[in-house]
Amino acid sequence: MNQWKSAHAVKTELRTLEEAMHGADVFLGVSVKGAVTPEMVESMADNPVIFAMANPDPEITPEEAHAVRPDAIVATGRSDYPNQVNNVLGFPYLFRGALDIHARAINDEMKIACAHALANLAREDVPDEVALAYGRKLSFGRDYIIPTPFDPRLIYRIPPAVARAGMDTGVARRPIIDMEGYEQSLQSRMDPTANVLRGINARARSAQARMIFAEGDDPRVLRAAVTYQRNGLGKALVVGREADVRAKLEAAGMGDAVRELEVVNAANTRHLDTYKDFLYGRLQRKGFDRHDIHRLAARDRHVFSALMLAHGHGDGLITGATRKSAYVLDRINHVFDADAKAGAVGVTAILHKGRIVLVADTLVHEWPDEHDLANIAIRSAAAARHLGLDPRVAFVSFSTFGYPVSERAEKMHIAPQVLDKMGVDFEYEGEMTVDVALNREAQKAYPFSRLTGPANILVVPARHSASISVKLMQEMAGATVIGPILVGVDKPIQICSSGSTANDILNMAVLASSKIR
Repeated sequence: MNQWKSAHAVKTELRTLEEAMHGADVFLGVSVKGAVTPEMVESMADNPVIFAMANPDPEITPEEAHAVRPDAIVATGRSDYPNQVNNVLGFPYLFRGALDIHARAINDEMKIACAHALANLAREDVPDEVALAYGRKLSFGRDYIIPTPFDPRLIYRIPPAVARAGMDTGVARRPIIDMEGYEQSLQSRMDPTANVLRGINARARSAQARMIFAEGDDPRVLRAAVTYQRNGLGKALVVGREADVRAKLEAAGMGDAVRELEVVNAANTRHLDTYKDFLYGRLQRKGFDRHDIHRLAARDRHVFSALMLAHGHGDGLITGATRKSAYVLDRINHVFDADAKAGAVGVTAILHKGRIVLVADTLVHEWPDEHDLANIAIRSAAAARHLGLDPRVAFVSFSTFGYPVSERAEKMHIAPQVLDKMGVDFEYEGEMTVDVALNREAQKAYPFSRLTGPANILVVPARHSASISVKLMQEMAGATVIGPILVGVDKPIQICSSGSTANDILNMAVLASSKIR
């Protein structure tokens, strides 16, 4: 009898909910998965607002709601859907503002001030690092009605609003006198790199890629592989001898991780003959005989790992921590077309003072001509879009728009003309000095420029100038550098530098997992 009443009560509640939603403007639910049906959503008023907040699964998914009502504005508590309603948007910053004024209480006015600050922030332009974290450009609309949890502006926009409300309502025991200074102090705590990496980590966690770590004899690589898997980013496939991997892990104090990792040894794989046939087909007319092919496929971990990736036995590849990048890239080219002729490009992301600038080519092209430079711009723009940026390319040199005249600057002057003929769909301009490319005030002297703002992609004359620029920013300015990111290759492959830390290697794995290629 009690069970019958329970079922009856549930049916009654669902019928009541269905009746309540008919013609309604707003639905706010904190119940269970499936409580809302497409039919209920279909019966709602125009432009309905649906906050389906049940966790871990909402009352109705955005896909289900939009299938019957494309005009619906849908929010959930899930990070893999737009409009994530997350308590980290308000609580830490609400408490920060209250603590900084030594508030006697957190009153309704302070909570309302927090909500208004969030609403105002959602209507503003979204910084590049937020777009980078989510892999798309965000702007106020149906799929972006609330700031994202990774927005770095939250720390210096919400607490001051809360603090002002607390002071205005008399609950502050220590009012803030210099509010502008307070905001600046909060802003100084911001770490844009951490926000970017958290966002990319979220995308990688969603992808759940099987990541091949080619250098299983290196403790840094093993620590990165273990962290990759334990952080729920995907499956780590370590190339090496099982006994060596076990010994290295035990020496590093991670002996318990041996059973977690999948160790792949070329000597034991059943796919080796298939790999060798494939490789022989690629290299037989390049001076390689069967003996050479066996040595490469069975004994060179970089080649073997690339063959694994080429045959779908992994989703991405991380290598380069133990050898120079030029050597590793040469080995990768035995299996993939990852050279300058094939259009491969190396792009390095520089994060400094809340700005993100991509520099190219930092890996592949030694001395590109104007056509190579145009291709580098196209590849870099695609990478920028994948990261969520609107590409603005500057071809940089020591001259600006033809002065001073120099043979070495000529190709930078011609490269934009090559793009003119190709009809690309992103902003580009050149040649110009770096300050003109990045400084809005300096750009005002050239009103004819096609750039609508500071460039976020710098195409440089040669690989040596790219290397100098990146390392100078890293050492002198304290910029955070991510990359080089290898793009223009069929599969996600990232080549670490030989000086990489375990965390650097992990970050490159996350980039590969998020399908930047």
